[in-house]
Amino acid sequence: MDAIAAYLGKDRTEVRAANFIQPDEFPYDHGLLFQDGRPLIYDSGDFPASLEKLKALVDWDDFERIRDEARAEGRKVGIGIACYVEGTGVGPYEGGHVHVETSGKVKVSTGLTSQGQGHQTAFAQIVADELGVPFEDVEVVTGDTRRSPYSVGTFASRAAVMSGSAIALAARKTREKVLRIAADALETTPEDLEIVNGVVQVKGAPGSRIELGTIAVLSNPLRYAFDEASKAATQFVVGDPSKPPVAEDDEPGLEGRDYYSPPRSTFANGMHAVVVETDPDTAEITILRYAVVHDCGNLINPLIVEGQVHGGVAQGVGGALYERMAYNEHGQLENASFMDFLMPYVSEVPKRIEIDHLETPSPLNPLGLKGAGEAGVIPSAAVFASAIEDAEGFPITSMPISPSELFALRLHHEQKLQEGPHA
Repeated sequence: MDAIAAYLGKDRTEVRAANFIQPDEFPYDHGLLFQDGRPLIYDSGDFPASLEKLKALVDWDDFERIRDEARAEGRKVGIGIACYVEGTGVGPYEGGHVHVETSGKVKVSTGLTSQGQGHQTAFAQIVADELGVPFEDVEVVTGDTRRSPYSVGTFASRAAVMSGSAIALAARKTREKVLRIAADALETTPEDLEIVNGVVQVKGAPGSRIELGTIAVLSNPLRYAFDEASKAATQFVVGDPSKPPVAEDDEPGLEGRDYYSPPRSTFANGMHAVVVETDPDTAEITILRYAVVHDCGNLINPLIVEGQVHGGVAQGVGGALYERMAYNEHGQLENASFMDFLMPYVSEVPKRIEIDHLETPSPLNPLGLKGAGEAGVIPSAAVFASAIEDAEGFPITSMPISPSELFALRLHHEQKLQEGPHA
């Protein structure tokens, strides 16, 4: 894209904008198959809006003035941009289980496991919203093979889309049973009820109310009064005495289980921009600004998503400017320990990463989610190459790049200029 823009004498963002899939073209069918064996169809997005957000975030339209001022001071600065689309939410399925205890606390489980992505927080938020209970009353367990004997796993930016959707569906089943039992106890209809902070109440008449823990007791028709929740439940009469205490299509307890299996994968997207300075003497590369606009559909927890982006950017900095596997002519790895393998430290990662979100919900799942796992790392090599090219004035065709390699490219470029166009 940058080479095309240079050839046409156009702004790099203008060339990209001319080639974007437009918002009214979604869902966009590529006529190919994705890794899940399903059609490769982009489900949602607004690439022009993302580009405008990124340009504003990084002051793109004003950068030519900044570049000229830096050159007048003998400094080399450049700005780069890269766009990406990421397949996320890959099937085939995940499950979720939600159980309301007689204390009013909610236990949630799912089969996939977590490696620190904040699954427990995000899944608890989903259940708190779906059931109308306080967030702190929800406990989430992952990797529970007793509750979820069937599971696929955590990879491919799929946890929120897959397990999040399954848990939401399970919570909705639980909510339906909550309202059905509460309506019977309060002598009203489920449509007239709402759940607020773990209490079911008649809309517009909060005096007619029943706590979630009490409903959990009523859901299990054993006639006992061993705890406070059970004692509270004895004031209510539930069910038709002429029918069995547990209907044929029901079961005791206040819980729901469901599985979510998507028709196909979701596709997140985003754009990165970076401003770099290259030292005129040593060719050392310094990051001055880094900006990201990311669209992963509806956000459950923006802070968790931003943490994913931060970590990805740090990984991308390493992959673009520092980390590499070095082999000698005999195929022997020469930097197999951290004594020799160069990684970025906190001093090399941008101190501030400017992030903005665009939310175009996916129509493929009940929460409108798309994945976010690799959001920070996908375009890293391309965005740094774009910025270094802009600073130096010659193409960068291989990444990662070190100061010594950039210095050698400078010498080669200067030599070609001295030899002239016909050399």
